[in-house]
Amino acid sequence: MKKDVLTADEGKLALKIVRENILSILNDETYNCEYVLPDVFNEKLGVFVTLNKNNSLRGCIGYPEPYEKLIDALLDVSLAAAFDDPRFNPLTKDEYPDIEVEISVLTKPQRIIVDNYEEYLSKIELGVDGLIIEKGYNRGLFLPQVATEQNWNIEEYLTNLCYKAGLPSDSWMDDDCVLYNFQAQIINE
Repeated sequence: MKKDVLTADEGKLALKIVRENILSILNDETYNCEYVLPDVFNEKLGVFVTLNKNNSLRGCIGYPEPYEKLIDALLDVSLAAAFDDPRFNPLTKDEYPDIEVEISVLTKPQRIIVDNYEEYLSKIELGVDGLIIEKGYNRGLFLPQVATEQNWNIEEYLTNLCYKAGLPSDSWMDDDCVLYNFQAQIINE
């Protein structure tokens, strides 16, 4: 992402809102965001919330496209990451202190145009480009940081993206497969 969407203070506020939102559900309360929000929180932006526990993934849900205002998206996906990620049991109150929150604010996905699949290898930048793959009804997404966290090269990144989408490992080479890239501003606690 060429320019950060959120300032450092806006990022800290976003992290605080995500934490408070999750904690309110754990306490059987309704969350009412009472902060005076900067204008950027009213912009429609793609966003993911990732929860990690002891340096391991504990939940990750998001909107790859700018469907909602940032504040509404943060409130929705923070709860989904904590309680609705199908890979994990819902977060418990006992786990809450051990959770680290990461927010990824996304650029709009752009289709990667190639004449043949080999061009993907030179058009994808590891650690910078998040990817979305689509083929038929199958779709998968990885945030930009996933490839570097897993120490994948570009082919491993594409292969694992295919697996995530429920596709054969070499589907990224098919003419009827579409790839999109996007970038993200990563905000960590």
